[in-house]
Amino acid sequence: MSKLDKNIITFATIFIVLGIVFGALGAHALEKILTKEQLASYEVAVKYQIYHGIALLSLVSMGQNFDFSLKMMFRCILFGVLIFSGSIYILVFQNLLGVKLGMIFGPLTPVGGLLMIVGWSLFLVSVVKSKVNKV
Repeated sequence: MSKLDKNIITFATIFIVLGIVFGALGAHALEKILTKEQLASYEVAVKYQIYHGIALLSLVSMGQNFDFSLKMMFRCILFGVLIFSGSIYILVFQNLLGVKLGMIFGPLTPVGGLLMIVGWSLFLVSVVKSKVNKV
């Protein structure tokens, strides 16, 4: 296993584990203290976090089939998920924390989404450009 594979597996697993914890928290504790809109936003953050964790694990499991590196794609997706989901979590909890962070973190959410799009687009371009082995 390469260092990159280990990093991808580590962060993918962290995304999944924390996504499960955050999802359980949302389902059992937060529905009493968040508005329906806040809870819906929170659930989007959890879903994107878990989906990307699973997708990254899938890519590592297929990694021996690639003739290109996943490094740049992984970085874009890693920071995309952290910024996208992280900013949503902060925005959802800002009232509970008694601070106004919307002006700072509100504009960051689409940046995180864009990074995820760039990461998956890099993967797509790499797959299209990759050599096909004839069997």
